[in-house]
Amino acid sequence: MDPMASKQEQWINEKKNPISARWQAGLEAVMDLFIPQLEKGRLTPVCPLDEKEMDLFNQALAIIDLSPGLWAAFLPPSVANAIFAPDTVETLLRINKQNPSYKIIIQRPGKDDRILCAEISKDAHRPGIDIFQSGAFLGNFDYKTHEICMQELAKAIRVHAWQKEAWQKEDYMAYAVNWFEKMAFLKNKEVVVDKNHCFFHKPTLIKTDRIDALFSLLTQEIHLRLEKNPRDKDQESQKQERSSLEPLAQTYLLDLLNLVKDLELMDFADFTDAENQKFKTEFTRSVRKISYDLENAQATGG
Repeated sequence: MDPMASKQEQWINEKKNPISARWQAGLEAVMDLFIPQLEKGRLTPVCPLDEKEMDLFNQALAIIDLSPGLWAAFLPPSVANAIFAPDTVETLLRINKQNPSYKIIIQRPGKDDRILCAEISKDAHRPGIDIFQSGAFLGNFDYKTHEICMQELAKAIRVHAWQKEAWQKEDYMAYAVNWFEKMAFLKNKEVVVDKNHCFFHKPTLIKTDRIDALFSLLTQEIHLRLEKNPRDKDQESQKQERSSLEPLAQTYLLDLLNLVKDLELMDFADFTDAENQKFKTEFTRSVRKISYDLENAQATGG
């Protein structure tokens, strides 16, 4: 038996509302199709977007704040228009079928799978979020306008989707890198972030200070970019002799430091003398670490 059909049958046998059980099973089946191209903790489009779709995605990207263990998919009309709740359930009908639908589906895996389905289209007559867990309809949030919906999404997701277990160091690291990557992509310092979970804003989360936190964040961001674009890494490193990889690494790091400055994420003029000295030390150490990794990649062809 299909896993989703089996799960749906189990929920119905547990006396869950059959309509809710089928709808959640359907949403989970949709996510199963797209999870191979998603990354936990990151909102990801499930297909290429045109300019109009990209504008709404970028708006959502700045607002949707995810804990590191969540799957999140952005569905433009070419996909979302094929995913409609049963006509008999008025509370789940948010947009007329002839209008372009934009959906965000967020899944919190675990013993009790929780899934949120948000309709954020400007053409929705009831933009909002529906929440399901283990085949049961937990409730919804309805908003009067698309603009209010977008403003309130982050709060609703944080309360009803974020992982409840205690975070480990790797969770704090992933959360901060995901936030910074979004800001770097959007060039927008207003990207939503929970500063109590972001080690850049609260270095004590990973038992460090703000200088170490800064360089830890930037070096991780550089490594992430190189991992996602290995061709760029190969082309750049192959242009360089091994002895000149440090200037390349320095350029990567300076570009991100300039971004931090431009977005006013840190006041470098506020550093103490000790922090200025540590900044110089950590800059040199980070450049060497990045160049070493570039050298290894060049030597192994990876």
